[in-house]
Amino acid sequence: MTSLVVASYNIHRGTGLDRRRDLDRIARVVEEIGPDVIALQEVVRESGVASADQAIYLASVLGMTVVMGETRRFGNGTYGNAVLTRLPVVGSARCDLSQNGREPRGCLRVDLALDDATLHVFNCHFGLAFRERRKQLALLAGFIRAADCAGPRVVLGDFNEWHRGPITRGLRREFSSPMRRMRRTHPSVFPLFTLDRIYWDVDLEGEAFRPHRSRLARIASDHLPVVARLRVRRRAAVAPYVTGDALPPPE
Repeated sequence: MTSLVVASYNIHRGTGLDRRRDLDRIARVVEEIGPDVIALQEVVRESGVASADQAIYLASVLGMTVVMGETRRFGNGTYGNAVLTRLPVVGSARCDLSQNGREPRGCLRVDLALDDATLHVFNCHFGLAFRERRKQLALLAGFIRAADCAGPRVVLGDFNEWHRGPITRGLRREFSSPMRRMRRTHPSVFPLFTLDRIYWDVDLEGEAFRPHRSRLARIASDHLPVVARLRVRRRAAVAPYVTGDALPPPE
């Protein structure tokens, strides 16, 4: 079976608990994890400043490919979700999760080549209000059930659900698994809340799921990363139909 490491990390615009913006520190945390795919939230891209384009900078330092899903303007640039990957990218799409009067939010889908299948990775960042998140869950449901999602799906990100509620119940129904997939990740120095999560299809088998609690991760952002090691289940081969001259002789 093919094994891969996926992770989700809200990088808080690269600013740590010491109030220093340090992208190299974020990169070192990602290197500690060693992911094949990592979903980042709160990523800034400032136009005209190479080191301030956080998505491109991190991808360059880590030797990974990046796909960005902007959700709103930020200064002279943009802000949103990014997926960094070592797997070949074959497509991407974005779903607007924004609700009137609330901060713009989104979900970025990135399609990756994995053996003979396509892995669909959904990077989400939900809102802070209860009713807002319920509406965003309904929008996400349509996005992840799209007809062109033929391969296994991984949904991950910062769901901002401080207690078990509709997000937890809805995604557990969609992605059943015997593995416990909720760990405390916020605030990073002393985690109390399970805001950051990873869900996967039954075509993928969970081998391990954990928050990354290194000394560096506890200070680099206000969230800890969450990490899952997954294996792609082999589907049973289907015997081809036998016709014509290939048929055995009659008894």
